Amino acid sequence: MPKKTAREKLHKKCDLPNIKPAPEKWGGGSMLIAHPTEFDALMRAVPKGKVITVVQLREKLANDHNADMCCPMTTGIFVNIAAAASEEDRLDGAEDITPYWRTLKKDGELNPKYPGGLTQHKALLEAEGHTVIQRRKRLFLADFNSNLHLL
Repeated sequence: MPKKTAREKLHKKCDLPNIKPAPEKWGGGSMLIAHPTEFDALMRAVPKGKVITVVQLREKLANDHNADMCCPMTTGIFVNIAAAASEEDRLDGAEDITPYWRTLKKDGELNPKYPGGLTQHKALLEAEGHTVIQRRKRLFLADFNSNLHLL
């Protein structure tokens, strides 16, 4: 059986979104497991020159679904699926793709798991006029706070 593409994973039919009890180690309450397309839609809405964080995505989706939190583990997986699907589309010649590079980790850190790793993530942000700085082995957006897009 051939491996599923990221696009297939993004649009997989499943029982999501789903709300279940959050683990006590994460504070308890209700926890949303959103569908990957929900992350993709929010990531698509970030305008050129602006950025968001995965924390913002989690907070927005939890709020939209009346949950106390959005699962951080599935968020990371689904954001990376959205990024990989976008890159597949770009390689297939699509121009209207999800600008995944505008979604950063907490505190404006670049995501090494995105397609092309840190090198490509940095290049895509710099192509939009952002400045990327290095702190030890990690990369951050220098102008992070002034370019944060509010969801």
